[in-house]
Amino acid sequence: MSAIIDYQQAYEGNDDIARAIPSQALLTQWANAVLTAEGLSDQEVTIRFTDEAESQQLNHEYRGKDKPTNVLSFPFEAPPGIEINLLGDLVICAPVISQEAREQEKLVDHHYAHMTIHGMLHLLGYDHIIDTEADIMESKEIAILSTLGIDDPYQIK
Repeated sequence: MSAIIDYQQAYEGNDDIARAIPSQALLTQWANAVLTAEGLSDQEVTIRFTDEAESQQLNHEYRGKDKPTNVLSFPFEAPPGIEINLLGDLVICAPVISQEAREQEKLVDHHYAHMTIHGMLHLLGYDHIIDTEADIMESKEIAILSTLGIDDPYQIK
C-alpha cells in the first residue's frame, strides 16, 4: 500500500517552525498507516504547509471561520465516469501546529502525525460534527497513531 504525496512547502517564516515541518518520507509513512487501516492502496494526496495568512484565508473562504486553523481537508470529487486515485488536498498551518504542540505539551512531530492522519480521515469521508461520528473518527486516529508508536492525542495531561 503506497501513498503518493504531492509535497508543497509554502511556509516562509520562523526557522524553528520551518525546520519542524515533516519530511515527505514521514508524511508518506503516516498516510500509508491510514491507507493500511482503511484497506486502501495507491492513493494520492497533496499536502501543503502554509502560514497563518493562507490558512485563515482558506478557512474563511471555505468554512466561514475567520482565523487560521491546524489542518483543512479538501476531498477530490472526480467527474462521473472518471476513475482516479486522488483523495484530495490537505493544507496544514505550520505555526498553528507548532503552537498547539507547545500548548498541549506534545512532540511537534506527533502533533503533525495526528493532524495528517486526522486530515486523511476527513478526505476519506470521516467527520466529527456529531458525537457518534466523532467517537468513530477519534478511535480510528488513536488506533492508527498507536501503530506508529504515538500515544493517544486525546489524553489529558
